[in-house]
Amino acid sequence: MINRTLKQVEQMVNGTGLAEQYEGITIQGVSIDTRKIEKGNLYVPIQGERFDGHAFVDKAVENGAVATLWMKDVANPPENLPVIFVEDTLSALQMLAKNYRDQLDVKVIGVTGSNGKTSTKDIVTSLLATKFKVQKTEGNFNNHIGLPLTILNLEENTEVAVLEMGMSSRGEIEFLSKLARPNAAIITNIGEAHLMDLGSREAIAEAKLEIVAGLQEGGVFVYNGDEPLLTNRVPEMNLMAETVTFGDARANDYYPTTVTLQATGTHFKMNREENISFYLPVLGKHNVYNTLASMAIAKHFGVTWEEMKEGLVTLQMTGMRMEIVKTSSGLTIINDAYNASPTAMEAAFHLMNGLDGFAKKIVVLGDMLELGNQEVQFHYEVGKLIDPAKISYVFTYGKLGAQIAEGAKINFPTERVKAYDNKEELVKELQAVVDVKDVVLIKASRGMKLEEVITMLK
Repeated sequence: MINRTLKQVEQMVNGTGLAEQYEGITIQGVSIDTRKIEKGNLYVPIQGERFDGHAFVDKAVENGAVATLWMKDVANPPENLPVIFVEDTLSALQMLAKNYRDQLDVKVIGVTGSNGKTSTKDIVTSLLATKFKVQKTEGNFNNHIGLPLTILNLEENTEVAVLEMGMSSRGEIEFLSKLARPNAAIITNIGEAHLMDLGSREAIAEAKLEIVAGLQEGGVFVYNGDEPLLTNRVPEMNLMAETVTFGDARANDYYPTTVTLQATGTHFKMNREENISFYLPVLGKHNVYNTLASMAIAKHFGVTWEEMKEGLVTLQMTGMRMEIVKTSSGLTIINDAYNASPTAMEAAFHLMNGLDGFAKKIVVLGDMLELGNQEVQFHYEVGKLIDPAKISYVFTYGKLGAQIAEGAKINFPTERVKAYDNKEELVKELQAVVDVKDVVLIKASRGMKLEEVITMLK
């Protein structure tokens, strides 16, 4: 994590007012949350719509902060603590991160996409860790606050930083890319997430393509070659970087030649090295594509195919993303409750269709949020995608989830489709039909908290 004197910090944020006797004090790390302050941290009080971090500075000191930034127009700065005055604390946090990144001898990989960016971040980290000291975005610290904090948490000797870049509107990824200055960038895919904010998939593609705004000359840009919104646009951009495509089509630079889905993971071969069978301890063909994107990055940085094979074996994925959970009774649950969109739902159905060795396959689906004025139609169409020859029961939760149920009834007998607005009732009915030899998929947008169903089933 950042280790600098307060005098250096003051210069890095264009601050003022630091008393001379404090200039030699060293800060170790930065925090915006008094509950997570560690001894030696610099506290950065952020102003939000419903809170002001300046009000909690005493708590920050109590928990170990050795100094604080302070907005010039906020009254009553602390008298018993080193203070650096700035115009805006959020801008100062971002400036501090940008300057710290510039001081580090680190290669940065930026990852974005409508679906799969967290999984891809985890996979590329595991591949590169066979050769380098790697740090990655933890949790969902992928926005204008989280990404600077991730950079400031990098160790001085970190060789590669894998940074997830999220967004909700145009301009956000451009800002993050220019701050992080990636040496490599990935766009996993273009889906329907953020349609409510951006209005069309074309606009989403343009927003994701902002990741190349800070891409360094001589770097590499890896993108989904099955997506026309990218393949038609990228050649027009005249990038000063290598471009690499991945996907299912054989026109791509990286594509799978064989894929074998199993209950605990996926075996696959790919066109660049057909003599090696790679094992991915994660479910879903879509994760094979995420792996191919990651392989393209790893190859660019000199990782061998054998090293990549080893890296996949030790892969640790962020929770609630195709996570296999076993209940005390032995029931298999696939926890994919972190996020959902029509594209991600279709990928999950493809996974379930390909799983063998289970008596029944059951899906428990909830609302997909942020889909805009077409949300009802999207949910209905998703329901129609579920194959009654492969899936035994469809359970839904939520107002929009009920539209998935309506779509499913086009192909399913009505007694095999059940819609609920109460999780306890859903679990009660699910327990009446489920057996230890079954597999249950749990999937919805994060706001639906559908993982609570898993807790009840355990």
